[in-house]
Amino acid sequence: MKRTILPPSRPPRVGSRPRWTGCLTRIDLGDERGDVPGWVLVTLMTAGLVVALWTVAGSTLTEVFLNAIAKVTSAI
Repeated sequence: MKRTILPPSRPPRVGSRPRWTGCLTRIDLGDERGDVPGWVLVTLMTAGLVVALWTVAGSTLTEVFLNAIAKVTSAI
């Protein structure tokens, strides 16, 4: 019994739809166009929290940091 090995099918070029990422997986990007990715929102919210925290407690955080560095450097 002779087996026939077929070459893998080639995915369509980038930019065409639907995009194939493997033999059995299909990703349809039609619904995702124009949406802000989640990582962008997480990054912006994190930056906002840092700015808010620094505004409220910036001088205290700086003093705590400088005291800790002074203790470490004087112990050496």
